[in-house]
Amino acid sequence: MERYSKYKDSGVDWIGEIPEGWKTTAIRHVLQLHSGSALPDDQYDAEGDFPVYGGGAIRGRANQCNVQGQTVIVSRQGATCGTTRFIGGNAWITEHALIAYFLDAMYNKRYFAYVLHAMNLGNLSMTAAQPGISASIVQNQHTPVPNHIEQQAIADYLDEKTAAIDAAVADVERSIELLNEYRQSVISEAVTKGLDPNAPMKDSGIDWIGQIPAHWLMLYPKKLFALRKDRAHADDQQLTASQKYGVISQKHFMELENQRVMSVITGSDILKHVEAGDFVISMRSFQGGLEYSYETGKISSAYVMVYPFTDQTYSEYYRHLFKTLNYIQALQSTSNLVRDGQALRYSNFTQVYLPVPPLNEQQGIAKYLNDYTNSIDSLIAQKQSLIVRLKEYRSSLISECVTGKVKVPGVKED
Repeated sequence: MERYSKYKDSGVDWIGEIPEGWKTTAIRHVLQLHSGSALPDDQYDAEGDFPVYGGGAIRGRANQCNVQGQTVIVSRQGATCGTTRFIGGNAWITEHALIAYFLDAMYNKRYFAYVLHAMNLGNLSMTAAQPGISASIVQNQHTPVPNHIEQQAIADYLDEKTAAIDAAVADVERSIELLNEYRQSVISEAVTKGLDPNAPMKDSGIDWIGQIPAHWLMLYPKKLFALRKDRAHADDQQLTASQKYGVISQKHFMELENQRVMSVITGSDILKHVEAGDFVISMRSFQGGLEYSYETGKISSAYVMVYPFTDQTYSEYYRHLFKTLNYIQALQSTSNLVRDGQALRYSNFTQVYLPVPPLNEQQGIAKYLNDYTNSIDSLIAQKQSLIVRLKEYRSSLISECVTGKVKVPGVKED
């Protein structure tokens, strides 16, 4: 894109050079930020007309509104601290967000919404442990101020370009959803029907399974898995359980997520021992199934571990089975504990009868699924990488335009 003919130092680190005809000023001279209002109890999560914003996410709906028309929302707390939204209609803004009120009609709301996005306000958080940002911190930052015509032109240009990028991201996200749905269907078909399409079938007698190959068994889980009760060993490494990665070392988890995890310092004597190949049951198993442990180590006593104790139970086969949607729904049907916020128990696990193919078939199904899902996962990873690049380009484009590093089409210099 074309650049302006002359630049000058803005004197502000995040802005850098700006076109010679632009100014800079403290954000408090452009807008004031005020906290939203607590959502009335009788409106929380109620179906209504307006979305509810707070903490950077939609938390419910309300049929009242405390904001009308266009405004900017800056998240105040939590993981989304510093994120911004431009709201073009009515909404309820909770006390967990800040509302921008502009001081003069000469300031284009959409342009300054993009400015706030470019500022990476999350970096201004007052604490790393519990991210939070105050109105005064934001208002004391400086912003570039082009003339009103340029503000309008930049906002119009970015509206068009970011909409196209957002549409591309949405298309890729939808393709990932379809791949995940296909992945789930392939796994479900293989672990409950086998790999031989011509195999004679029989009714399993279990609703969540349906028909299974005639030579397969359906067994009570206690005949296949035992409850591990070992206390943590002195040399055990700390493990982390997650639906995303299964059970892996805490160190590996932090590397993958680029974040720190709170280590257990006191009460480590009540931690439990886990062997590679164990399955971990947690409260979240209601949502994501049982987690497979890829490593040996120790884990919180809040978890329950089961392990295959017969030579006819192949962990890799059940690793896939325990993550199928039908199995997860079967777990949910065993209790109403999920609604009470209590943990899933071993007794819930034992209520869900399991298919038992011959060992050689379990091994064949596991190998087939490992190979097949690896190829799907590779494609998903490529698409996720594309989304990251698109979002990085979006942020870069916004930053370059609002700071004048590039001149948007239609802008004329004085």
